[in-house]
Amino acid sequence: MTSKNKKTYMAKPNETPKAWFLLNAEGKTLGRLATEVANILRGKHKPTFTPNVDTGDGVVIINAEKIAVTGAKEANKVYRHYTGHIGGLREVPYRMMKERKPTRILEHAVKGMMPKTKLGRAQIKKLRIFAGSKHNLLAQKPIAVEI
Repeated sequence: MTSKNKKTYMAKPNETPKAWFLLNAEGKTLGRLATEVANILRGKHKPTFTPNVDTGDGVVIINAEKIAVTGAKEANKVYRHYTGHIGGLREVPYRMMKERKPTRILEHAVKGMMPKTKLGRAQIKKLRIFAGSKHNLLAQKPIAVEI
């Protein structure tokens, strides 16, 4: 083969088959699970990964309320957001967030690991998180994966 015949493979938008993966967050470390989920959403687990094309798969996460954090993060971690008004900085401790919205913790971690582009926003839409062990995405036939 000459160097003329060697071509870099670039995936087309509708070329790669899409699948759904089912992950159980029970006992998993927050950051390590979020990294794996972000890689699946982006499509980095496939040999056909192309940075500017959505080659990723969908992810269903169950048992989000049973996620674990290491060290003193459970006591010290704080989620902040700004309402847009004067003095509108809101701070919610990790423990309170885990009680009220356990799915938001994983969503926030994965979203922070995705690219801040139109493609990244489109890829994050393929993430579904459920607090309990039940989910309503049986039609997608998610493949159970152990990470």
